[in-house]
Amino acid sequence: MIDGAHILLYSKDADADRAFFRDKLGLASVDAGGGWLIFALPPAEAGIHPAEGRSGIDHGGHRLLDAVLYLMCEDLPAAIQELEARGVACGEVQEEPWGVQTSIRLPSGGEVGLYQPRHATAIAM
Repeated sequence: MIDGAHILLYSKDADADRAFFRDKLGLASVDAGGGWLIFALPPAEAGIHPAEGRSGIDHGGHRLLDAVLYLMCEDLPAAIQELEARGVACGEVQEEPWGVQTSIRLPSGGEVGLYQPRHATAIAM
């Protein structure tokens, strides 16, 4: 029934962030027209968290859930080292009960998360 997911990231400089995903993170993409890149992502999973006061976002005439993007890796120190070799700045590393995490700063000033999970994952399912 469901055969994929499409994640929308809103950026103050979409062209620069698209180039970053292509050139720095090395993600493959297709051009949907006019340079509008759609990126292939690694396998994904979704966790449903309590909203804690969040109200969602209006999109396409519907009130959709808020979302946060974390990219996942098996070895966070190695991933950070590889990103830094590509000129990518990462945030402070933080230990959490669910894993060890950092953030990746995008050219627009926005950030996405990066973490090495300590919990069971649904990736291999």
